[in-house]
Amino acid sequence: MTHQASITAMLQYFRSTPRFLLTSHARPDGDAIGSVLALAEVLQQLGCETQVVFADPTPNIYRTLPGVDTILVTPTVTEPATPIIILECDSIERTGLQGLENRPLVNIDHHASGRPYGTLNWIDEHACAVAELVYRLAVAAKVEITPSMATCIYAAILSDTGSFTYASTTETTFEIAHDLAAHGASPSQIARDLYFTNPESKIRLLAIALSNMKCEGPVAWSWVTDAEMEAAGASAEDCEGVVNYLIGIAGVESAVFMREVSPGGEFRLSIRSKGKVDVAQVAESFGGGGHRSASGCTLQGPLEVATHRILTQLRMGLQ
Repeated sequence: MTHQASITAMLQYFRSTPRFLLTSHARPDGDAIGSVLALAEVLQQLGCETQVVFADPTPNIYRTLPGVDTILVTPTVTEPATPIIILECDSIERTGLQGLENRPLVNIDHHASGRPYGTLNWIDEHACAVAELVYRLAVAAKVEITPSMATCIYAAILSDTGSFTYASTTETTFEIAHDLAAHGASPSQIARDLYFTNPESKIRLLAIALSNMKCEGPVAWSWVTDAEMEAAGASAEDCEGVVNYLIGIAGVESAVFMREVSPGGEFRLSIRSKGKVDVAQVAESFGGGGHRSASGCTLQGPLEVATHRILTQLRMGLQ
């Protein structure tokens, strides 16, 4: 099915269905939150009732997005027959929600690891963010792109393109950003909300992560243990963006930041590349996924074992 055919099929379904639940992956990021909130507004303009549901709370830096106070945080969906729209997840398990089985599913994704598990599916791995797909749906539906919708989509694109630095950023990305700004999104205010509202705990955690940093040729890596997280008074969301300091080093082509999830147990990995390594493939080999330049996965510890496994794969990719 072509992208236009997918859009047409989805809009027909949206217009004929009175209510939807919307969600995205667990530990939601800017693209997940901004895209879901914007799509909820599109659906409301089409006459649908909506409820946004996430398994995990909204990180602090996204709590100024319009509509964020309408999000329901719960481990279980209790509306058994309501269709659900899932954004940027390669499976219902990735949402972290229980109760999504045996119902109509609309699957919208832009990851290379995306697969057609829904009743309706639209996967475009060339889109810079799933928010780009939401924007295209809004334009095709001829709904009003309100300042709140424009803000959510712009914030999603800004965060998921690494502030317009990833290879997924194209001429189209800037055309969309231009149109969103024309419809009320404030680029400077959104940037301030995303990048200049960090809690003190995040900076303390960053100091620890940078002190742990190792660099070996084109690969850089760092980690924080559960004990170090506790000492910094940090939460999981404080780890967002730490890996970008590693990939920002001159001569480094691939970087990984590892956060201990449980003492001696699992490590959550954020992996980055400047283009020579397809870190999406690396993450997928460990059960994760993402983009060519930015991906993530989870590995079993201890730290030395997890480090050896991921560095082996990254070095192989650079050969």
